[in-house]
Amino acid sequence: MILSRYERMVTRRYLLPNKGEGFIFLVASISLVAVALGVAALIIVMSVMNGFRAELFDKIVGLNGHAVVQGYGGRLQDWRQVLKDVRETPGVTGATALIEQPLLTTYEGRVEAILARGMSVQDIRNNETLNGKTVAGDLGALRADEDKVAIGSRLAQNLGVQVGQSITIINPSGRTTPFGTVPREISYEVAAIFEVGVYDYDKAFVIMPIERAQILMLLGDEVGMIEIKTNDPDKVNEILRPLLPKIENKAMIVDWKSMNASLFEALAVERVAMFVVLSIIVLVAVFNILSSLIMLVRAKTRDIAILRTMGASRKSLLRIFMMVGLLIGSAGIVLGLILGAIFLYFRQSVVNFVQFVTGQNLWDPSIRFLTELPSRTDPMEVLAICGLALLFSFLATLYPALKAASTDPVQVLRYE
Repeated sequence: MILSRYERMVTRRYLLPNKGEGFIFLVASISLVAVALGVAALIIVMSVMNGFRAELFDKIVGLNGHAVVQGYGGRLQDWRQVLKDVRETPGVTGATALIEQPLLTTYEGRVEAILARGMSVQDIRNNETLNGKTVAGDLGALRADEDKVAIGSRLAQNLGVQVGQSITIINPSGRTTPFGTVPREISYEVAAIFEVGVYDYDKAFVIMPIERAQILMLLGDEVGMIEIKTNDPDKVNEILRPLLPKIENKAMIVDWKSMNASLFEALAVERVAMFVVLSIIVLVAVFNILSSLIMLVRAKTRDIAILRTMGASRKSLLRIFMMVGLLIGSAGIVLGLILGAIFLYFRQSVVNFVQFVTGQNLWDPSIRFLTELPSRTDPMEVLAICGLALLFSFLATLYPALKAASTDPVQVLRYE
């Protein structure tokens, strides 16, 4: 919207309070702050929701892959051939043989349920989710011929175990003897403690070389599944479709959407709901701009009439009052961007401060899945939020601007 020189002067004059117009200026200031808070709230919530999805996806998929070829009965026979077929499938970027089973572990009288996972030593060392997440020990200490394991940090905390100490893993499905089934118990040295940042994994995962897992779970030379990573997680079904005839009657394919469907669907629904609710907050804030402009038009009726008699056109007055409203809205948007950026940058410090003041644990990892408040800002979403706020501000200016433009100077100045 291009304004002439005198239109810019009048707009600037109307943005500043005149004598006796302090209340109008106060309402306009409240409108600006309200828009800023609404925009900041939208940016913060959407960024945190995006962060939740991204962090959960990266860490869950990082350990579970985009899909798994699951053997029937928990056993995948002829797995080497299946692994070869998977790796030769176009679009597959990685495949790993796995053994995974819920078991029990004990240390000095403490017992915890665990999820024992067997992987090749090379795959353990190359796993992107585990790399750099070791808080004690070294994943490189795991050997195919040694009874050593890596465990999650929460599990280590619950058991009270440290690197170098030994835990006992119990497999209830042991060998059958004349006296019944005898659980299988094997002692393993803790070689490393890791923390991936997902509470459920850190409190349950025990990772060991696949050869040791086969011995523990009495699988012989079999494995339980093959983890698959592709170049496009959203098209995983299409990529793996050519593999189906090759594994028919041997196994089934389960993708990440099926494994975590309820979690990601709940996040998607909550994300949309929060956007709608917070957009209403911005809309309410924009109504303040509408009310302040209406009050401004009422206060400036005589000035408007004088401008009209001096030759100001209706379009000129329309542009002036629309610009006043848009400037208030734009200033609110800019302030909201700054507030949102500051909050997101110090988000964990804010959470810790509120927890300290209230004495309440606002971020329990056992409930929130993640150990820290995540954030990932999408620039396109920020643009959409700013555009939405600007559109609401523009619509709020229409009625007061039209009212000012339709002012009849004859009626106003008749008794002057």
